[in-house]
Amino acid sequence: MRLSVNVDHFASLRQARRASDPEPVLAALLAEQAGAAGITAHIRGDRRHINERDLRLIRESIKTKLTLEMAATEEMKKIAQKIKPDVVCLVPERPEELTTSGGLDVLTHRRLLLPVIKDLAKNGVRICIFVDPASNQIRACGDLGAAQIELHTGIYAKAKMSRDRDRALAAIVRAAEFGRELGLEVTAGHDLDYHNVRPIAAIPQITELSIGFSIVARSAIFGVTQAVRDMLALLG
Repeated sequence: MRLSVNVDHFASLRQARRASDPEPVLAALLAEQAGAAGITAHIRGDRRHINERDLRLIRESIKTKLTLEMAATEEMKKIAQKIKPDVVCLVPERPEELTTSGGLDVLTHRRLLLPVIKDLAKNGVRICIFVDPASNQIRACGDLGAAQIELHTGIYAKAKMSRDRDRALAAIVRAAEFGRELGLEVTAGHDLDYHNVRPIAAIPQITELSIGFSIVARSAIFGVTQAVRDMLALLG
């Protein structure tokens, strides 16, 4: 199980005071040195945290994989073509949301997604799509030519009742199995933390977890290196 550390909220902390620190690239380097297999960053249309400068510095500095999360817009496509991340993960985006609240509806937006996917693939970028654990959405990802999916784990992570959590976990297990049957690489993420990550990490079809806020929050107390190492210990 690989860990990709999402550094968005180091930038959120910086933007809260319109300051110059903390630098997301420094957090990325520390996470990498602590054992993270990759770095994830989400550039939004409103630039509420990560900006183009952050992406450029991270791309130039890290030695592991860079995953760029972005909406499927012409503006973001041009940024991806310039930055050249290893993976582009297409996500839904609404200006009013606090954070991404669900998977991308691939069935509804396939006409919008297809030209973006084709253009990025021409540049050698691996395409991932962030989706809910639903077979019809996963199949649509494969039909569009995505090589990878990231399963949305938010419903599982936020479940308060054990029966709801078990039901959500079972849906993720089925989705992971189905994704692998289609030949897709299966990753997962959203709202995972030090208390709920183990059952997701135990799903054999999932190769990587993208985790951000909980690591950033722990980093504020224990530092980036220890926070990443603590998470890696839970991933086994």
